[in-house]
Amino acid sequence: MNSKRHLLSAVAALILAATGPTFLRAATIAPKGYVIAEITVTDPEAYKSYVAAVGPLVTHFGGKYVVRGGQIIPVEGDPPTDRFVVIEFDSLAAARSFEDSPEYQAIAPLRRKSARSRVFLVEGISR
Repeated sequence: MNSKRHLLSAVAALILAATGPTFLRAATIAPKGYVIAEITVTDPEAYKSYVAAVGPLVTHFGGKYVVRGGQIIPVEGDPPTDRFVVIEFDSLAAARSFEDSPEYQAIAPLRRKSARSRVFLVEGISR
């Protein structure tokens, strides 16, 4: 009985050793996706329309604001001249879906008419 228990324990240890790395890789969290924008508002009144429309749309696509305006402290290089925005999504593909969506494309001209922008999609790191 004792030798059967030892044999069973040894087989279980071998199975765990063989499959453990697979389970560990599966536990790695996929990288987040980010929309990062540097925005210089040129028409504050018109920009308000864009801000009112984009917030609910970000939420609808599963995004959340990480940075939206706020104080910028220059450390190195030229700082953004006005606003800096970072929106987090579950993946780079989700950020791309938001940017490419017909809903966002319908309101993007509001931003383009009321601000100069540099917008990037960036993949975060795996965890």
